Order: sequence, then C-alpha cells, then structure tokens
Amino acid sequence: MHFDLSTIDTGNTAWVLASAALVLLMTPGLAFFYGGMVRSKNVLGMLMQNYVAIGIVSVLWVLLAYSLAFGKSGFGGFAGNLHQFGLGHMTEQVAGYQGPLAQTIPPLVFVAFQLMFAVITPALITGASADRLKFGAFCVFIGAWLILVYAPIAHWVFSPEGWLFQKGAEDFAGGTVVHANAGAAGLALAIVLGKRLGWKKDPMRPHNLPFTLLGAGLLWFGWFGFNAGSALGANSLAGVAFVNTNTATAAAMLGWIIVEKIRDGHPTTLGAASGAVAGLVAITPAAGFVSPMGSIILGLIAGALCSLAVALKYKLGYDDALDVVGVHLVGGVVGALLIGLLGSTQATGIGLDGVFYGGGWHLMRLQATAVGAAVGYSFVATLIIAKVIDLVMGLRLTKDEEQEGMDTVLHAETAYDFGGVAAGGFSPGQRAAASESIALPEGAKA
Repeated sequence: MHFDLSTIDTGNTAWVLASAALVLLMTPGLAFFYGGMVRSKNVLGMLMQNYVAIGIVSVLWVLLAYSLAFGKSGFGGFAGNLHQFGLGHMTEQVAGYQGPLAQTIPPLVFVAFQLMFAVITPALITGASADRLKFGAFCVFIGAWLILVYAPIAHWVFSPEGWLFQKGAEDFAGGTVVHANAGAAGLALAIVLGKRLGWKKDPMRPHNLPFTLLGAGLLWFGWFGFNAGSALGANSLAGVAFVNTNTATAAAMLGWIIVEKIRDGHPTTLGAASGAVAGLVAITPAAGFVSPMGSIILGLIAGALCSLAVALKYKLGYDDALDVVGVHLVGGVVGALLIGLLGSTQATGIGLDGVFYGGGWHLMRLQATAVGAAVGYSFVATLIIAKVIDLVMGLRLTKDEEQEGMDTVLHAETAYDFGGVAAGGFSPGQRAAASESIALPEGAKA
C-alpha cells in the first residue's frame, strides 16, 4: 500500500521535524553533561564519543537499522526485515508507521524523528565506561550494539508488529527502549571493562560543573521534542506530554536535592542536574499516559530513588563512572512501572488505566514484562558483544594511557591550553593576575 499524500498535515509535519531537531540537540547536551563530570584529561574523549555516535548511528540507521526496528517482522519476530534497506520502498506504508497520528506526517519524517532516539541511546552508555574505553573499540561497539540490541528492542516495543507492543505494554517515548536499555548495557560494559585506576582511592571529582549544568539544561530543552514530539502531531496529546515532562523533571530535581540535604547536609549543583535528568528519564515512558498530578508523584519518587541508587555501585563493586545505572536504568524502570499505578485514560485518552484509577494489576504486569525483557536482553547481549570485542581488539586503554588521559592519548589534543597566556608577551605580574582569574580544571597547571 502506498502512502496517501493527501493525508499529510503540515502542522503535524512541522512539529515532528522541529522535535527531531530538538532531540538531536540532546546528544551534544549529553556530551557536556558527561564531559563536565569527568576529569579534565578526559573531557575531549567523552565529547568525541558522543559526537561520533551521531555519525555512526546516522549512517547505519539509513542503511539497515531503521528497517530492523520498524520494518515488517522478520527473523522469527526478533526484528524487522530488511525491506527498507537504504530507506528503499519508503513510499510504501511500512509496519512501524501506522495509526491515524502517524499517517499525517510523511514516512521519512518519522524515520528522521526515530533516528534521533537511536543516536542518543548508545551515547548514554558512554557515561558508564568513561575514562578507560578505546576509541576504535567504542566505534565497533556502537555499530554492533545498534544492530543487535537497540533495533530489536525498538521493534518489540515501538513497532505495531513487535510482540510487546501487541501485548499492550506502554512506552510513550522510550523509557524501556532508550533508558532502561542503555542503563542495562552500561552496567554490562562497565563490568567487562573493570574499574578505573584508583577507583575509591583517588579523587575523581567533576572538573567543570558549569558544563554539567549547561548539558542538563540542553537536555531539558531538547526533551520536549523527545516526549511531546512522540505524539507525532501538534495536538492535545503533545500538550499533555509537554506539561508532564516539565512537571516531573522539576519534581524529580526537588526530590533529589531533598534526599541530598537529609543524607549529606547539602544540596549540590551536581545533584540538581542529576535529579532533573532522572525526572526526564522517568517521565519518558509515561508522558502521554499520566495526568499532571501523576507526573508530580512520579517525579518525586524517581528523583528520590535515583539519588539513593547512585550509591549502589560502591556497595556492589561496579564502576559506573557517571551513574548511568543509577539514573537511566533505575529511572527508566521506575517510570515504566509507575505507569501501572498512575496510568489514566481520563488524562490523555489513550492507553490503559493503572491500579490507582481502577484498572487493576493487568497494566502493571504488562509493564513488568516489557521492563524485564528489555533489561534482561540488553544486559546479556551487551555482555557478549563487549566480551567478543575485548577478545578481538581489546576494549580498554593500557594503564599508562589511562593515567595520561584519553584526550592526548586518543586524540592528540587537550581541552584547555593555557600556554597562550604565558606566550602572549605579558609581564610576570600580568601572567600571575591572569592565572589567579582563571579557574583551572582539576590537575591543570598555570
């Protein structure tokens, strides 16, 4: 069946295109969010991993990943077939592109929107493996993971032909497909890589918290495209998702810093940024399925639980450098499961009612099934992919390379060059004054 051009709604098309651009902005935002949290010798390595994810995923998405995620079921229902390889046959109505809302935008607009989800998901994993992953091995990992992990899970949950979609599991914008998936993968990769040199012994404080706050702000901004754009139209559902996204994020930020104040005596800027991201993660699956009041409850719970969860790595002994597990795995799982309690058809007109709205436990069982399938498959598959790459080409930097830092070893660059101050003809007094006025990153020398 060919797409009927007469059904295109220009307003819906414009909104989804704008939303796609907003979601793309999230990956550079994530790069700064993560980049500020690593030590100064690794900041370019972190930024580069996020940016190269855009390049690798964008090409593979056009070639075959989109078809595997949203094509008609193949491979025994494990993923889509390859009928849309290279985005061929896109004038035809494809399996992942159905329903009255989807039919009002051109197929390629849907492809572009979903591409941005596929870009940021593997980029999220980089926080767990920070400071110690080879660049070449990372590039191979991203390609293999996109094809073997992301595309199948997206097919199960997002495609109308996916088995979890058909069961009725609800994931409005990617709580299981994106966040729980990336969190489970991050845990597996961190286990294979092992702990950073000096973990629990040497100070590994964030070198630039303003970067982290800037990144969190860009993520918050871009997330409106992530969630409200998933309505696939400029309509009331998009409005509900927009309000819920902002409300849950604000509540989660407050929940996180309240826990910090009670536990540590001080609310921190890093906590505020992390709490906001935890709220964004948790509301993602629920944005179109809960009421604004429900989003407040969801956000407060997610912010508090994620704040508590980040300490698990010290108790359980895995080195998740930037808390991908505590924020994305826990936040994604919490958000998906809370739909089973807070889901409200009165609020949005779609989905099923949760326990608190008289729907019983049926939806909760569906959500638990989806979470278990996505997390379990992602963890095991990522563990295998990482082990194979490690055996073939090695995943981790040598001890000397890790000690020197990713920036100079991998990219022959440094993020901060203060040599120009000394080389610019200043007097010793001027150089001293300039040095005092500059907040040097951790480990840098004037």
